[in-house]
Amino acid sequence: MNLEQLNFHHLFYFWRVAKTGHLTQAAGELHTSQSALSAQIRQLEDRLGEALFEREKRRLVMTETGQLVFTYAENIFGLGQEMLGRLQGRSEGMIRLRVGSVATLSRNYQENWIRPLLGDQSVTLSLESGQLDGLLERLQQHQLDIVLANEPAPADPDRPLHCSFLGSQTISLVGPAHIWQGQTLRVPDDLNGLDLALPGPQHALRGRFDALCMSAGVKPRIRAEVDDMAMLRLIARDSGWLTVLPEVVVQDELRQGILVSVGQTPQLQEHFYAITTPHRHRIELLEQLLAGLPGQPAANYPATP
Repeated sequence: MNLEQLNFHHLFYFWRVAKTGHLTQAAGELHTSQSALSAQIRQLEDRLGEALFEREKRRLVMTETGQLVFTYAENIFGLGQEMLGRLQGRSEGMIRLRVGSVATLSRNYQENWIRPLLGDQSVTLSLESGQLDGLLERLQQHQLDIVLANEPAPADPDRPLHCSFLGSQTISLVGPAHIWQGQTLRVPDDLNGLDLALPGPQHALRGRFDALCMSAGVKPRIRAEVDDMAMLRLIARDSGWLTVLPEVVVQDELRQGILVSVGQTPQLQEHFYAITTPHRHRIELLEQLLAGLPGQPAANYPATP
């Protein structure tokens, strides 16, 4: 099959059915009969040589091929809508970049990574967070273009993924400047009995921190366990406790002198990864970021001046 043989009218019908998830509703919106709509989708499936839908009870569910075709149809007809809007003076053509990040990843790190795109008027960003498994499932379904994570994707021969190492950062112990300015603590040796706020058990570095304390015979007083880095940043800023986290999380507070770093250990580092699918839809700006071309943000956030 070549491009000339692809019936875009049939592809449009498939796209509308996929968006509604219901044949009858799509037929009504398209002012055609359900049987005619079904017939045209079957013709598209025959042309492509693969099924696009399977029926589960009374619902139509896209197959893996259907999900891939839907992603391209979204781009084709979405760009068509944007083109019409631009011609009518309502909008501009945009490049969509859909970025997922694990919930335990610093939002500051995510912003640093996408910063080269923020000034690009041709880019529309879709940003979402969640658990790694859920994000990888959406990546496999072509609903995300990339996932940023602080742990590598688990090896799975049935789910091939590309996992690119972006860099790492040493974890710091930070505290209020008015208490800890000019002081230094050994991590974990000097933490016995001190009030600490820590990343929650789901965070990639938490197990390593607990193991360090156990091997050193140190028992800090854990005052808060926080999975969300934005909330951990607020606690570090407002609680008065010492907090264990990557400095990128509190980069603004460190620059402003609200918080100071009082200790680090090379045994605790957070690693950053970019996860993509081997057969992803290629977006030039994303490929430039992944290839480390000019404009790529540094993976390691520098210590505060």
